[in-house]
Amino acid sequence: MKALLIIDIQNDYFPGGANPLEGTEEALANAKKLLVWFRKNNKPVIHLQHTSKTSSFFKEGTKGAEIHGELKPIDREVHLIKHYPSAFRETNLKQILEDAGIKQLVICGMMTHMCIDTTVRAAKDLDYEVELIHDACATKDLKWKESIIPGANVHMAYLAALNGTFARILSTEEFCREELLRQAQ
Repeated sequence: MKALLIIDIQNDYFPGGANPLEGTEEALANAKKLLVWFRKNNKPVIHLQHTSKTSSFFKEGTKGAEIHGELKPIDREVHLIKHYPSAFRETNLKQILEDAGIKQLVICGMMTHMCIDTTVRAAKDLDYEVELIHDACATKDLKWKESIIPGANVHMAYLAALNGTFARILSTEEFCREELLRQAQ
């Protein structure tokens, strides 16, 4: 069985938030398509929300730490709070997946170079099959020494590193098309 993991699509990552990313609107639109597909097909959805007591964003109890309004969990969906980049660290995510017999994860969210990368690698280490939906993820520019690496390049580099070894990388359209073909068989 497949489950959708929506990781950290929270207000602070959008324009006006405490840590805006590049490509958030496109990622949000595609994550919403995935969420609609999973809900329509009665498949499990797990929302992950990062909160922090020490960072400059995702401060507990703030509007910025809230899950974006277009992706709010509904009653039958799991909602987990996490405090680390990995969705598995100090959460009961693994137990929830085991209890439900879930072996395949479809992952989307923010930031590609941090929480997405860390969770995908941890999932693979735990023997889950992972499909990472690249156009439903976003990240930001990074700085190394005196160089600024554009967010689009950071995103592509992390996708390239994860592809094949840790996850199958797909677009939202490719995922939906494959699932429609699977259902037709």
